[in-house]
Amino acid sequence: MPAATNTHCPYCALQCAMTLTATAVDPTGTSAKSTAGTGSVLEVSGREFPTNGGGLCRKGWTSSQLLQHPDRLTTPLQKGPDGVHRPISWDVALELLASQLKRSKEMHGADSVGVFGGGGLTNEKAYMLGKFARVALGTSRIDYNGRFCMSSAAAASNRAFGMDRGLPFPVADLGRAQAILLLGSNVAETMPPFMRHLQSARDAGGLVVVDPRTSATAKFTHDGAGIHLQPLPGTDLVLLLGLAHVAIHEGLADLDYLHNRTHGFEQVQASVSEFWPERVASITGVPATQLRETARLLATAARGRGCYILSGRGVEQHTDGTDTATAAINLALLLGLPGTATSGYGTLTGQGNGQGGREHGQKSDQLPGYRKITDPAARAHMASVWGINEASIPGPGLPAVALLESLGKTDGVRTFLVHAANVVVSAPNNLAVLEGLRSLDFLAVCDFFMSETAAEADLVLPVLQWAEEEGTITNLEGRVLRRRRAITAPEGARSELWIFAQLADMLGAPSTFSEEPRVVFEELRAASAGGIADYSGITYEALDAGEAAYWPYGEAGTESSGGTPRLFLNNFAHSDGHAVLVPVKPRRTGNNAPRERRLAPRRQGTAASESKLFLATGRLLEHYQSGAQTRRVSELLATKPETILQIHPETAAARSIADGTWVSVSNGRGEVQCRAQLSADVRPDTVFLPFHFPALGSANRLTSSATDPISGMPEFKTSVVTVEALQDSNRATTSPPSAESVGVF
Repeated sequence: MPAATNTHCPYCALQCAMTLTATAVDPTGTSAKSTAGTGSVLEVSGREFPTNGGGLCRKGWTSSQLLQHPDRLTTPLQKGPDGVHRPISWDVALELLASQLKRSKEMHGADSVGVFGGGGLTNEKAYMLGKFARVALGTSRIDYNGRFCMSSAAAASNRAFGMDRGLPFPVADLGRAQAILLLGSNVAETMPPFMRHLQSARDAGGLVVVDPRTSATAKFTHDGAGIHLQPLPGTDLVLLLGLAHVAIHEGLADLDYLHNRTHGFEQVQASVSEFWPERVASITGVPATQLRETARLLATAARGRGCYILSGRGVEQHTDGTDTATAAINLALLLGLPGTATSGYGTLTGQGNGQGGREHGQKSDQLPGYRKITDPAARAHMASVWGINEASIPGPGLPAVALLESLGKTDGVRTFLVHAANVVVSAPNNLAVLEGLRSLDFLAVCDFFMSETAAEADLVLPVLQWAEEEGTITNLEGRVLRRRRAITAPEGARSELWIFAQLADMLGAPSTFSEEPRVVFEELRAASAGGIADYSGITYEALDAGEAAYWPYGEAGTESSGGTPRLFLNNFAHSDGHAVLVPVKPRRTGNNAPRERRLAPRRQGTAASESKLFLATGRLLEHYQSGAQTRRVSELLATKPETILQIHPETAAARSIADGTWVSVSNGRGEVQCRAQLSADVRPDTVFLPFHFPALGSANRLTSSATDPISGMPEFKTSVVTVEALQDSNRATTSPPSAESVGVF
């Protein structure tokens, strides 16, 4: 094994390039190093690459510390009647799981077995997980945690452009922009190296950030560098309709572009007529002057050095997330941005392989290559690749929230397999999810740490970490990258590919299930050939040689051979080559809004004393997703060790809450107990919680499982809560478990 290995960070979809170097033991124990074997450590260094320019964030610099963490799982564990997990052999573990899978199918049918995947799996593992579910298990009940992240953006892009790729252009293109509208994404904390790509727009005074909080990214617009729009939570759709109204009625729309490259302008023009700036200001709290200034700034840049509109989870994780993303796309089309050399629209993928993870079969309604599972041609193609009867491929399953709601039900999922996800912390309304997990006949979890979900499992299988495996991942710009093994895994850990292969054999499954990533990738190439996400022309050899491989990348002689860094330059992916503007309207203002919304405060000026407040949730710089990994890195945990509620000083004063005191944050779904941090960075009608912490610190105790009717995306970003000072006598007697205590057995 080479002393130095070029690979990519295991965390977000920016996929920053890094080099892992095995060196002699470092007596100072610096944080960027991890023991890689007797007498050596693994040192992380940033590597020059278009997405990160050699930089890394705190999480990337400390990522190697997890490789030989004392909490690392290295043997299968079975939960006993006393609730304690005890080691068992792999033979016993696999026989136990195979027997349970057979029993569940025989007693309750194939759909009584459910599978939940994750956006952190390599392309090879995501592909094989979908194949294993449909071919070896025969179940339609598979979905993944990307449904919580990218589904609304994907649905909007598919109906507007005919294709979903997070960024349909290389991220480096942003570095030339005169203006960038960033909707609902705090990239300064979620992916810090991305900030370099905003500098050109900032220098031109053209950075516009939409966020109810004055986040670290929003502060990047200060001192004349741009505009911070701070709308009432949940009103982003109205805000975008207002910007579209200004663009049309002030003559800022690119009519030639609209005529030549789109359909639907007249319908959208009519639909936004009622959203004039003053009305939008009364709903969103954003001044009409700012709306006009923003629309003019974007239009000027579109005719100048270039303009980009980027959306993130803050505007998408709502029950109208697809429509909100559609409104952002409509604005981009009105300004003539998508499919041009210097401008565009894109959405920022969050999870490390959030893009590739949704392309190759983990989603309940998709087959590999981004094919629809209901498409007869797609089913015939996959049956040919897999060597099975087309009729044996199940139909569409349930999206993630519905899948989780079915757990333990008589006609629902009775045996559940979880891979690369920690739904006890990350799922909305997670107390209900926990109840569902505990009502299952059998729960099996693959993980490398005893996560909060693994702690509930009847069987825990230890799997490989990122630096111990080979494979590919696809970053936020649709570029396929190589993940390379830098160290040897602990003796007892196994790859998911090996687990799938062993179980498929024990279940007597048709087709083949290889444990070799390169072999699986060759099958993935054939499976994706001709699909929207076509990887058929990509090879390990080309990636190892440094080729920049953006899908679609067909075999030589196909339209997409050579790869496609910039989509839509000539045509959009609809059959006629045009993009589609889709008229959308808000569903949650006035009497038609959900009851919870109508109870919420509407005016910022009186919000401080209102009993009900909006809850926004999001990430911290130091942590990632459910925190199962980053809460085990000592210096990250030391910086942000617990859940903190961010609350405006006026709002806190109205409730007799002092800085640093304990508060109760509650609604009908649950309660969070944590300390308060007074900050004018949050609106008086809004409070903010990070979602990385478990137990009484878990923000998703409070979030709703209501979903977008098109995408299945849950309503994460705007719940209504009551916040009260917490007396010592009312505080829970037990504290949330620390990273060190989780999983002790």
